[in-house]
Amino acid sequence: MSDRPSEWDKYLLGSVLFVSLLIGGGTTSGLYTDTLIEVAAIVSSAAIFSQTSGQRISHSALWLLIFAVALVVLQIVPLPTAMFNGLRPELLLGNPWADETQFRFISVGVGRTIECLLYLLATAAFFLAVLRLRAEQVSALLPFFFMGVICNGLAGAIQYSLSDNIAIVGLLPFTINAGLFANVNHFSALLFVSIPFVVYYGLFRGHLLSGSVGLIALLLLLLAAGSRAGVLIGLATTILSVVFLSARSRASGLTILMIFIGLSVYTIGAWTKIDADVIDPTFGRGEFARTTIEGIKENWATGVGFGNFQNAYQIYEKESMIFKQYVNHTHNEYLEIAFEGGVLAILLMVGYFVLLFAALARVRRDPLQKAAFLSVSFLLIHSLVDYPLRTGALAMTFAYMNAIIFHKGFAERLSRKSEMIEVDHNGDKLLVSIGTTS
Repeated sequence: MSDRPSEWDKYLLGSVLFVSLLIGGGTTSGLYTDTLIEVAAIVSSAAIFSQTSGQRISHSALWLLIFAVALVVLQIVPLPTAMFNGLRPELLLGNPWADETQFRFISVGVGRTIECLLYLLATAAFFLAVLRLRAEQVSALLPFFFMGVICNGLAGAIQYSLSDNIAIVGLLPFTINAGLFANVNHFSALLFVSIPFVVYYGLFRGHLLSGSVGLIALLLLLLAAGSRAGVLIGLATTILSVVFLSARSRASGLTILMIFIGLSVYTIGAWTKIDADVIDPTFGRGEFARTTIEGIKENWATGVGFGNFQNAYQIYEKESMIFKQYVNHTHNEYLEIAFEGGVLAILLMVGYFVLLFAALARVRRDPLQKAAFLSVSFLLIHSLVDYPLRTGALAMTFAYMNAIIFHKGFAERLSRKSEMIEVDHNGDKLLVSIGTTS
């Protein structure tokens, strides 16, 4: 009689994911809540890696992470000053290693880059630790994710029921403005990345009623939050989730029809909400993007160092755009990464997209992996107009969803089911191979 497999690793990583959703909604640097999440993720991952595992980790994803960490480390290594000649403006040469030496850093703010390095190490460690779990354990982390979403949803519902502009001060080291997040757009991002998983639970886990209630609640919260990008992406996510996942589910055509009728009503409300606001004012994100592109052109070879967008951006800012409020992010994750990391960061982003879309051919047979692919895709789309991955809560969520996509256990489990079936032939049990389809 074999022993029951240990489940402590699942509960450990699930707790890290849940806690990150509760306290990881801040966007400013130096928050102790982010430090707690990073320490918990690294320690938990180290505990899991200390145990043997039969799961294989994707070598391509592992090497991509290694190169990403190496790029950040390179930015805080002292390099000969001569290497920077002609590569960046004099104002952005960075502080010298010492006055009497001829060494400088790529990063113009080493402290901020070290913070980003710890942030990257924590999310990468969590991602790799989830890859070490068995496929059924990875699926079992979803309830921890749902609990975090529910807590945020309840907080948001209470806020919106009391006032349009309620803020909670003192509970966390940042002001809570929506759910448990400092930024309403990031709260909306958590809601719409949850939609594919709610649809998955309703269609494939036999929880159609509770899944429908959860979907309605998420859509109503998105409308109440008022994030234009969140409303649009939430609508698109719901439609594609139903279409993309229902093809192999047991849901009836009537159920799908009712969902689309509900989405039509939601579309009317969404359009009313969006039409009431100006999409992009004159001094808005378009100007942020143009200024950032100017900075990229002058720092394309090395970047200015991760975490240093705010200070470096001010050098390229027009005088007419300087107000009391300052620009802390460009509201386009890709431009900001390119500005901070240079051409090597751009190559890493391209490499990730290649791996992600190559994985689509492998995950199309598993509904959970398809749901994760949808969530990741729409979070990446949202990153075109915001910076959701700069929050600990969404970074850990992003790491978990990518772990679902790149986990090899799902494909191996499907292969075992499709290759071996038991057939009763003349009273004898025979194992017959039926092959797999690509």
